[in-house]
Amino acid sequence: MLLVYTQKITPRLNYIFKHFFVRILQIPVTFSTKVDEFVAHNGPKMTYAKNPLASEFFIRSHDLLFEQGINDIDINISNWDEIPCFFPAGEASSIPYDIFAASFYLISRYEEYLPHVQDKHERFPAEESVAFKNGFLEKPVVDIWAYKFLELLKAKFPNYEFKNRSFNMISTIDVDMAYAYKHKGIVRSIGGYLNDLAHLRFVNLWYRLLTNLNLKQDPFNTFSQLITFKKEHNIKTLFFFLLADYTTYDKNISFSTTKFISLIKSVADYAKVGLKPSYYAVRNEEKLKKEKLRLEGIINTPVTFSRQHYLRLIIPETYQNLIDLDIEEDYSMGYAKHIGFRASTCTPFYFYDLDFEIQTPLKLFPIAIMDTSLKDGMKFSNEESLNKITQLKNEVIEVDGTFISSFHNDALSENDKWIGWSAIYKEMLTANK
Repeated sequence: MLLVYTQKITPRLNYIFKHFFVRILQIPVTFSTKVDEFVAHNGPKMTYAKNPLASEFFIRSHDLLFEQGINDIDINISNWDEIPCFFPAGEASSIPYDIFAASFYLISRYEEYLPHVQDKHERFPAEESVAFKNGFLEKPVVDIWAYKFLELLKAKFPNYEFKNRSFNMISTIDVDMAYAYKHKGIVRSIGGYLNDLAHLRFVNLWYRLLTNLNLKQDPFNTFSQLITFKKEHNIKTLFFFLLADYTTYDKNISFSTTKFISLIKSVADYAKVGLKPSYYAVRNEEKLKKEKLRLEGIINTPVTFSRQHYLRLIIPETYQNLIDLDIEEDYSMGYAKHIGFRASTCTPFYFYDLDFEIQTPLKLFPIAIMDTSLKDGMKFSNEESLNKITQLKNEVIEVDGTFISSFHNDALSENDKWIGWSAIYKEMLTANK
């Protein structure tokens, strides 16, 4: 057990030290404000304060973990060896930066509470973030800092038995549109034929006809393939189903369609199923509750995890609404148009609500890559996309973190723009293992 001496134990300090030591480094940690208790401790220990007590392992603290509320903070990035870092700690400190305050700033999404320019979907854009502006969005710097710090701890306390965590991988599948052509009802089906005709999409029209005549499988129906991949590679796979009323942004087939209900039930037999709240549910708790009840009615079990449609994440309101409805896990911590680590960590963490200065029970699972981010947001070719996926996966492997991917069921359709993406998905599951 690591003992940390500090002059004041705050919710922020307790939160980030627990994430840093317990969840990343697997080291039990406790705190003390009593000098004599600290001196008497025989195991690993450190001081986190403005000044050291003597010649112990000492980190000079930034004020952030002892404050309340939101303030405009100057962030000046420099390097700790070759890794970007901020909040310099001075020469007396055992390391040159207060990585705990810096980690809290990034993981709490402090900057998203500050005034910023939203995109057209009311999202916090990657371009507004400290990580993007300073070129470290594609690195889980919090985990990298933790592992650098661990080496110093091992040198300082060589007799302590440190544990190792293992690399983990989670594949998540978004089902925004379960079928390309089938089960859409007469009005939508006729509209689809007319739209293809109007735009002279004769190949698409032919495929639509063959599919509706049951002479060809619907290209978006890739669920058997995804379940097969899950079994073959023993990968934890989660499916997020959109059960919204039809809108401009919510175009899945009707949640009451028998075939759709059967699909959800069959997927739930082999994998865990979560909710994809609709576009407008982000600001409508009643709509969110209704959609959650729809899914629970289909799978006959409580729905405990979610991912926001369009990654439409408005902090802290989105998370507060999820907590009110007993959602335990959310997989929306990522950017729609860029890959990388939005919270600068590849370790799942609990949402810290800066409005109320508390750690909440909602666990956030940060996604590293999303298919549409690579294909549409960053305009990468197949080869470039696979290279980026491999690069980010290797970043996570280096710190034994959790690599979380987000794909859509239609990405494996081998249809139109997704030709070759089945191979990319399979390579992602197997590379570097």
